[in-house]
Amino acid sequence: MFEKIVSMFRYLKSAVPFRLVPALVATLVLIGLLLTPVPAGLDAKAWQLVAIFLTTIVAIILKVMPIGVMALMAIVIVSLSQVTSSSSKGAITDALSSFANPLIWLIVVAVLISRGLKKTGLGNRIGLLFIALMGKRTIGIGYGLAICELVLAPFTPSNTARGGGIVHPIMKSIANAFESDPAKGTQGKVGTYLALVNYHSNPITSAMFLTATAPNPLVVDLVAKATGQSLHLSWTSWALYMLLPGLLCLLLMPLAIYLLSPPELKATPNAVEYARAEMAGMGPLSGKERVMLGTFGVMLLLWANVPQMLFGPAFTLDPTVVAFLGLFTLIITGTIDWDDVLSEKSAWDTLIWFGALVMLAEQLNKLGVVAWFAEGLKNAIVASGLDWLPVAAILVGGIWQVFVIFGVHWGVTPMCLANFANYGCDSFQAFQTCAVIAQAAACFGVFLKTKKADIKNVSLSAGLTGIFGITEPAIYGVTLRLKKPFVCGCIGGAIGALIISFFNTKYYVYAGLPGLLTTVNAMSDANPSSFTGMMIGVLATIIITIVLVQVVGCDEKESQKN
Repeated sequence: MFEKIVSMFRYLKSAVPFRLVPALVATLVLIGLLLTPVPAGLDAKAWQLVAIFLTTIVAIILKVMPIGVMALMAIVIVSLSQVTSSSSKGAITDALSSFANPLIWLIVVAVLISRGLKKTGLGNRIGLLFIALMGKRTIGIGYGLAICELVLAPFTPSNTARGGGIVHPIMKSIANAFESDPAKGTQGKVGTYLALVNYHSNPITSAMFLTATAPNPLVVDLVAKATGQSLHLSWTSWALYMLLPGLLCLLLMPLAIYLLSPPELKATPNAVEYARAEMAGMGPLSGKERVMLGTFGVMLLLWANVPQMLFGPAFTLDPTVVAFLGLFTLIITGTIDWDDVLSEKSAWDTLIWFGALVMLAEQLNKLGVVAWFAEGLKNAIVASGLDWLPVAAILVGGIWQVFVIFGVHWGVTPMCLANFANYGCDSFQAFQTCAVIAQAAACFGVFLKTKKADIKNVSLSAGLTGIFGITEPAIYGVTLRLKKPFVCGCIGGAIGALIISFFNTKYYVYAGLPGLLTTVNAMSDANPSSFTGMMIGVLATIIITIVLVQVVGCDEKESQKN
């Protein structure tokens, strides 16, 4: 009997188009939540929506099927269950409500436009141009890759398309030209350095432009809703606010990686020859490339609201309108065709999962789940006899980077901006700074602990990037990959944030990327202890995190298996 059950399970596992065990786990989660008594303060439909939302997140984390399919599942369940409306028509209207959001379409259309960069070869030509101009030395190639990312970022909202589809092949070709190949054990010549620069340039440029990555327009929308439309960031204002920190990061990052992970080959005159040869093989600028350049130029002027500045508010265009105009221009000029639009799977995948997750968030708020959760958390803190500030500090300092992993960290931005607008200060960003610094410190702890040269190089460069407030390289490249350092960072961040809460530390200036350099935002003549507490908390975060990493170590063997 047991053998028959096992045989049936194996058959189903091989026959179904999804991962059977994770699917069963997600199903059990849904059933368990639905059978759970409805908590006080929520009605049955609101709790059913919570169950659907949590099941969707679990299914995505467990990778039951691609994220687009899981998002489609959420749409189907919401519309069939009618948890948001008493009628089937109302339920499907609610389930599809987010697909009318212009900002979601901005991302989709921008991804479609970026396809022209690859099809025409303009993206490769831009990258090769910078290599030809700056490639006499290895560090020059690094800066060339970073500048290429910067130039492409406003028009390429897909990190994968920009960093992996355009810049990475150029970087890899240059490395191969110098016979720098991990398979041959020669990656240290130039490959490791160039790969690290390529890796770190991507998240930096993603933060610099509204259209550089998918979450940015969503942040703008959330900010506008949180402030009652009184604060609506334009493409221009976003770019101006991020100009200085972004350029500073791009200026220092290639140099820092060069010092921390120096390439064996310092001079690379062949790179210039290689780039020029490749450009010569491409021939002169084609007509389609010229159309791409012209379209990008017009879009950039319109996104920057130049017509509005010259002729008045009547000439203002919504960013999504500009994106559709650019796409239509490329199609009618034959630069890309309709088949290119239809075959851009990443754009349509983004539309489905982005729209579904935004819909779930909006409906949770509409049914009062968000307000109920906030009220329950407040009551729990009050009942515990603890002050809300230390509790909030521990939660934010400890789990903020978990939010980053799941890509939902930008959703907190409206709350912070609302605090600055209403009170002139914000505690959340001060706590968040400790969480960010903790992951950077965990990288430095790994550097001190490990004896492996490749891990040392990556941990140092990722730690440096974390100092500037960008923790994705630290998380995905080091701490989460090695498991224990990530936990150490969470503990160190929680303790550091708890310490600064005792000093009533707050940020008095908004920080786009909280990190070590933004600690000065805690300075205030009216609250002199704020900055003092910030410094003590940051120091404690760094020391505690590094010490913990030295004590517990890191799972280097497990990392190699993965």
